[in-house]
Amino acid sequence: MSDTVDDVDLPYDEDEASQQEKIQALEERLEILEAQNEEMRDKLLDANAENNKYQQKLERLTHENKKLKQSPLFVATVQEITDEGVIIKQHGNNQEALTEVTDELREDLDPDARVAVNNSLSIVKSLSNETDVRARVMEVTESPEVSYEDIGGLEEQMQEVRETVEMPLEKPEMFDDVGIDPPSGVLLYGPPGTGKTMLAKAVANQTDATFIKMAGSELVHKFIGEGAKLVRDLFKVAREHEPAVIFIDEIDAIAAKRTESKTSGDAEVQRTMMQLLSEMDGFEERGEIRIIAATNRFDMLDRAILRPGRFDRLIEVPKPNAEGREIIFEIHTRGMNVADDVDFAELAEEAEEASGADVKAVCTEAGMFAIRDDRTEIRMEDFRNAWDKVQADSDETEDVSKTFA
Repeated sequence: MSDTVDDVDLPYDEDEASQQEKIQALEERLEILEAQNEEMRDKLLDANAENNKYQQKLERLTHENKKLKQSPLFVATVQEITDEGVIIKQHGNNQEALTEVTDELREDLDPDARVAVNNSLSIVKSLSNETDVRARVMEVTESPEVSYEDIGGLEEQMQEVRETVEMPLEKPEMFDDVGIDPPSGVLLYGPPGTGKTMLAKAVANQTDATFIKMAGSELVHKFIGEGAKLVRDLFKVAREHEPAVIFIDEIDAIAAKRTESKTSGDAEVQRTMMQLLSEMDGFEERGEIRIIAATNRFDMLDRAILRPGRFDRLIEVPKPNAEGREIIFEIHTRGMNVADDVDFAELAEEAEEASGADVKAVCTEAGMFAIRDDRTEIRMEDFRNAWDKVQADSDETEDVSKTFA
């Protein structure tokens, strides 16, 4: 409980102080109380602002929690609109059903329109045709600035990729003369940073075919059936622009080994993979479409996607040997001002177990060491210090990964 005025000790002796002293003391006390009051008012404003911030965060989390508790929605296609209702076909299992729809929503629906339905197959909302747009956006219109001359230590792998992708498109008559079907797909696998994506970029730069790139994670979507439809649209776009090359990076995101998991998320990923398998080697002719895929986790892939007819070539892209590392050093230092004392062969021997990406990082860090010393020339010592730094960063990353594993 707050003190009353009578309870507050006066800052003077009431018997001995003069009237003027009393007034002066009270004025000083009033100034102190006003300053304290102003301070408390500022604290109250700060507390109110903090409270409002947490209230907004609470409302947002409550809204997200409510959305997560909702039943999953399924993608379906409107087959026919009748007086009794709307006939829809579900994408996941091709189930057809007659369902009712509100008059307001009926006006927005046409045959072949995409809709989201709930567990009871009631239409919840109409969906735009953005999936097809996403598939078309994946087409590469400008060639990457990477050529085969920019890749070192992978001559054998480059030859196999060119035989699988470029040769059937440029010289199909050679396969006709021999009487064999050209390889239809190539899977690049190996540790991170070994040049798998760079090989695909070089193909995109070299070939005149339509090049379509995507990541496996882009096929995992919110609505059930959405990923499978995007796969269909992707191959549809490729057929419209034959000859075409489809590059799927990190394919393990959708082509992992099938499990007994009953969750809707795992089921959706497997459904998307089934559609990919069907497009790669199903009843419908694929046409002049070649597929390149890349993964760091070959051990996770389902056996069905690895069989011939889907991926006829399984190409390992390992870390480069000493000779390959020397070539990669020379490639990444083409435009650098390197001192005469730099020996790339010696650097390649010292940077044992380095990947192509590691070598590129070493070249960049060596340049940074020269900049810090206000030099324009990069010395052998800079490269050695850069390799030590790259190794230390790699070890630190591994330790953090083990901590959170």
